[in-house]
Amino acid sequence: MIEIEKNFDLKPGDKKRIIKDAEFIGRRQFTDIYYDTQDYKLTTNDFWLRQRDGKWELKTPAVKRTSIKDTTIDRYHELENDRDIAKELKISFKITLNKALREKTIVPFATITTKRETYQKNEFHLDFDEMDFGYVDFEIELMITNEKEIAEADRKINRFAKRYQLTGNKRGKVIEYLFRKNPKHYRALVKARIL
Repeated sequence: MIEIEKNFDLKPGDKKRIIKDAEFIGRRQFTDIYYDTQDYKLTTNDFWLRQRDGKWELKTPAVKRTSIKDTTIDRYHELENDRDIAKELKISFKITLNKALREKTIVPFATITTKRETYQKNEFHLDFDEMDFGYVDFEIELMITNEKEIAEADRKINRFAKRYQLTGNKRGKVIEYLFRKNPKHYRALVKARIL
């Protein structure tokens, strides 16, 4: 699956308008621990490795970013199988993924707990998040199966945002966390044109 998502600022009243006629999916809380090498080899290549409540996940770029404009919508393949993750990271899976990552000095760089409220509106997945470091985020997401659908998914998200008069692209939670708490890592991502 390929995840296409974009983050937005919300003004007073936006949420009420957006969720009108949407299906409420639920509320939950989860903790993500994000991993990288000490010199940021994963994230500066747009690889986002995390454990969400103990389960490994890896997001890899579905398309190569060619300009700063490409950073406004995220487009990722999602891997959730330990063997697939190890293969993508080119590390041995003769041992557990946890142990293999430690051997490669791939270590945590951020731990974020999120309270999430989720809705489905037609084909759009809508997440309203509150993070434990004082950040609030709204994300519109589409899941697609084929890279040929990426451009149309981008257009659909932008049309949805325009319909609800959403403005102000917003940093995702991990990027905001780094902006606030680890400026060196944040600058490395800017230099690598990930941001």
